Amino acid sequence: MGNEMPQVPYGAVYFRKSNPPREDWESDYAVAKEDGMNLFRHWFMWGAIETAPGVYDWQDYDRQMELAAAQGMKTIIAEMITSVPEWVAAAHPHAVQVRADGTKVRTRMGVSSATGGFGEGSSGVLCLDCPDAMELAGRFLKELVLRYRDHPAMAGYDVWNECNYSPHVCYCEHTKKKFRRWLRDKYGGLKELGLAWHRYSYSSWDQVEPPVQLEPYPECIDWLDFRKINFYEQMQWRIDLIRSLDRKNRMTAHGIAGSINAMALMGADDWLAASKVEVYGFTWVASRKGSEAWKQWHAVDLTRAAAGGKPFWHAEAQGGPLWLQPQVLGRPREDGRVTEPEDIRIWQMTSFAGGARGLLFPRWRPLLDGPLFGAFGAYAMDGSRTERSAMASAIANWANAPKQRELFEAAPVQGDIGILVTPETQTFDLLLNREARGPFYSHSMWGAYQGFFDNNIQADWVHIDHIDRYRTLYWPYPIMCLFKHAEAIKRWVVRGGVLISEGCPAYFGDRGKVGTVQPNQGLEELFGALQDRVEFMPDILENLTFEYDGLTVRGGLYMQSYSLAGGTVKGTYEGGLPAVVEHDYGRGKTLLIGTFPSEGYYRGQDEAGRRFFAEAAAWAGISPHVHVSDRRLTARLSERPDGCLYLWVLNPGREEVVADVQLSAEWGDPRPDGVHWGDSAPVLSENGLTVRVPAKDALIVRMRKV
Repeated sequence: MGNEMPQVPYGAVYFRKSNPPREDWESDYAVAKEDGMNLFRHWFMWGAIETAPGVYDWQDYDRQMELAAAQGMKTIIAEMITSVPEWVAAAHPHAVQVRADGTKVRTRMGVSSATGGFGEGSSGVLCLDCPDAMELAGRFLKELVLRYRDHPAMAGYDVWNECNYSPHVCYCEHTKKKFRRWLRDKYGGLKELGLAWHRYSYSSWDQVEPPVQLEPYPECIDWLDFRKINFYEQMQWRIDLIRSLDRKNRMTAHGIAGSINAMALMGADDWLAASKVEVYGFTWVASRKGSEAWKQWHAVDLTRAAAGGKPFWHAEAQGGPLWLQPQVLGRPREDGRVTEPEDIRIWQMTSFAGGARGLLFPRWRPLLDGPLFGAFGAYAMDGSRTERSAMASAIANWANAPKQRELFEAAPVQGDIGILVTPETQTFDLLLNREARGPFYSHSMWGAYQGFFDNNIQADWVHIDHIDRYRTLYWPYPIMCLFKHAEAIKRWVVRGGVLISEGCPAYFGDRGKVGTVQPNQGLEELFGALQDRVEFMPDILENLTFEYDGLTVRGGLYMQSYSLAGGTVKGTYEGGLPAVVEHDYGRGKTLLIGTFPSEGYYRGQDEAGRRFFAEAAAWAGISPHVHVSDRRLTARLSERPDGCLYLWVLNPGREEVVADVQLSAEWGDPRPDGVHWGDSAPVLSENGLTVRVPAKDALIVRMRKV
C-alpha cells in the first residue's frame, strides 16, 4: 500500500507551524538526510491553514513536502482537526464541546505547538457529534487529502495524535441525543433502561442525562463505554473520509501506551485504536514516566500486543531533555531528565528489541517557545548537531543498512506468560475507588509485569478476546468480570489453560453487582474454592502477607480466604486461613491467591515478592525462553518466518555487565552466527553463552540452529 517505505522509518516530528524557523528549513532537511533520517511527520493544523471560510494557506506545508521530495525523504501527514480556526469556534458556538458543569470549551494555545485553536487535549474544541462540526472538519480533511495524496514525498496519514480524549467532555445536546439513541439500541425501551439503571420513574427520553458524578453504578459504566465507542467512531469517520479519497497511502495512528491506566477514563484503548489502521505506534518519553527499564518495556510490549502482528513504531521517542514540567520536578537528573547519547541508545534498542520497526523523535530540534521549550529534540536549539544527534545518526544508518534487513524482518517470540487484560475491571475500579483515588488496577497490572520482568520472564499483555493464543495467564486484580468473559475463561481452562488468579475474582459482575456466591459468575467451580471471609480495607492492609512455598509474600488492598470445594490449599495467611488454592479443572488447572501480590510488589520490590513470581511461573511449568545469570540484563528473542533466531541482550545500567545466557530447551542448541550490534562477540561456555554488554548498550546476535 502506498509508496515504498524505508527499511526502518527513522526521523522526527518536524514542523508544528511556529517551529522551526522558516529560514532554517532547507539546511535542517539537508542535515537530516546526511544523518540518515528518512521520514518526518508534520502537524497539518486546521486552525493554522483555513484562515477564513474556504481560504487556505498551504504555503508552509507545501514547502515541507517540496523539501522532503528534494531530499528523498517521506512524510506522514498528521491531520489536526483538533486545532480549529478561531473563526469556526466564534461562528459556531453550538458546535463547541461542553463540560459536565455546562461551561463550553474555549480555544487556547497549544502546548506542543504554541499556536492557537486548541482545546481539551486530544479532544480539541469542536464536538463531531454536531453535524455542522463534522461538515466543517470534513471539508478541511477533503482539501488536505486532495492536495497531497499524489505528492512524491507522501507516505501516509496519522489520523489521531496520541489516541485518547479528555475526561471532561462532551455534555453538549448533540452528544446527549446520541447517547440516548445508543441506550435505546442497547436496552430497547425507556422502561428497560429505568430498570437497568435503578431509575424507575422516567417518563421521557429527554429526562435521561449522562452522569456528572462518576460512581459505581450501571449508568456510569454505560457512560464510560459509550464515550469510548463514540470517540472511536469519530476516528473511523476520519479514516473512512480519507480512504474514500486516497486508496494508496498508509493509515497510521499512535497512542500513549495507556491501556493499563487510561483506557476507562480517557479511552486510551490501544487494541481498539490499532485495529483501525495499517501502522500503529506509541508515545513514550522517559522524562515523563521514569527511566526504570521495565516501564518502557511494558509500553513496547503493550503496543506490540495491541498491534496484533501489524507493523508498529515508537512514534515519539525522547531525544532531549525536559524542563520545568510537573512530571520531572523532584526527580534525579539521571532519571530521564537530562538525555545523554547513551540514553538514546538503550531506549531505542529496547524499542527495537520489543518489535518496533520505526522510530521518530517528538521533535527534530526543540521548540523555541511555550512550556515545552528545549524539550525532546536530539539536535540543538539552532538545529546544529549534538552528541545526541550523532548517536541518533549512528542508529539510523545502522538500522537501514542492508545487513540489518533480515534482523528487522524478525519478530519477537511469544511471551513466556500472558497478563490478562479485562477492560471492564479497569472501568469498575475507576468507579469504585473514585473517592479513595486509589490506582489499584494499574498498580496491580504494572506490579505483575514488573514481577515477571525482574525474573527475566517475558510477560505479554493479553486482551480477554485473545486468550486462546496462550497456554498460561496471570490475572491481576480481577475484581470485576462480565459473565461472558468468565465463561470464556472457564472454557479456556477446560481445554488446557493454566490460570493464576489474584483475589476476589469477579466479585462484581455485570453492571457492577456483587455476587452472593463468591467467587462470582460461576468461578467457584473453576477455582475449587468458596469465599470464607473477605476484607476490603486498602488503608490498613499494607502489611498483609501470606505463606507460599516457603516464602512470606506481601499482598495488599483486599483479603479473601477460602473454604475448599474441590481444591487444595497451597498457602495460608497468618493464623492458618487458606490464602492460596490449587485446582484441576478439565485439562487445565488454576491457582487462586486471595490477595494481590502484584500490588504488593509494585509498592516495594522485595526479594520474596520477586521470588514469588518466579515460583508462580515454575508452578505453571514455564521455562523462560532465555535464562540470564545477572538480572541487570534483559534478554529477548526474535524469530524470522524461516526460523532464523536473534538474541537481544540489553544493559540499561551504568556499569558493564558480564553474564551467562542460556536458551531454553525448546530452541534446541543454536550457536552464535554473527553479531548485528555490539563490539564483543559472545563466547560459548558450559552455561550457554558468556556475553559482555557495556553500560546502556546492547548485544544482538544471530543464532544458527545446529
